[in-house]
Amino acid sequence: MKIISKVAVIGGTGKSGKYLVKQLISQGFSFKILLRNPEKFPINSPLVEVVKGDARDYNSVRSLISGCQAVISTLGQPKGESSIFSHATRNVIQSMNEFDVKRYILTTGLNVDTQFDNKSLKAKFATEWMKTNYPETTSDKQEEYNILFQSKVDWTLVRLPLIEQTDSRNEISASLEDCPGDKISATDLAQFLIEQLSDETFIRKSPFIASI
Repeated sequence: MKIISKVAVIGGTGKSGKYLVKQLISQGFSFKILLRNPEKFPINSPLVEVVKGDARDYNSVRSLISGCQAVISTLGQPKGESSIFSHATRNVIQSMNEFDVKRYILTTGLNVDTQFDNKSLKAKFATEWMKTNYPETTSDKQEEYNILFQSKVDWTLVRLPLIEQTDSRNEISASLEDCPGDKISATDLAQFLIEQLSDETFIRKSPFIASI
């Protein structure tokens, strides 16, 4: 796998993104971060390069990815706005192809379906609940998976249960068929995402993960 000297980060100020940023810095990674409101970003570190922009804007994403060897996204849905996931991923993949960047690691909900799934009744219920109550974002996240599947990049789409905003560390269980638990520590999630930079186990796959 290509050596990663700089990472592009999207969604780095959200509930899980903040923990990703913290772990990247603590582990000495250099990264560029895309921010809609850079003036609100509290971190000043020589490891961090801020790019002002929006993941729905191609030129912003292109500026972010230039000079990087991998992309990690914990992008969340802005309140009151149209679903952004498939649009953002199209921009990311187009930019990755332009700069010959191969590795794309991103997060989504457990409601995304793949051909490898054998979901439990609980996971099926949660999936149907999301489809009923959040049809636009659920459909858009499924479209994001379809875009990834049809692309040529080395993606890993990590499917998540409830995220607990905590610094606690636990063991992580991963499965390609069903969600192995009800919760994931935001710190465990950050560590798992970073590990994927050098781990080929889940390339072009969509694992469920949970803290155990």
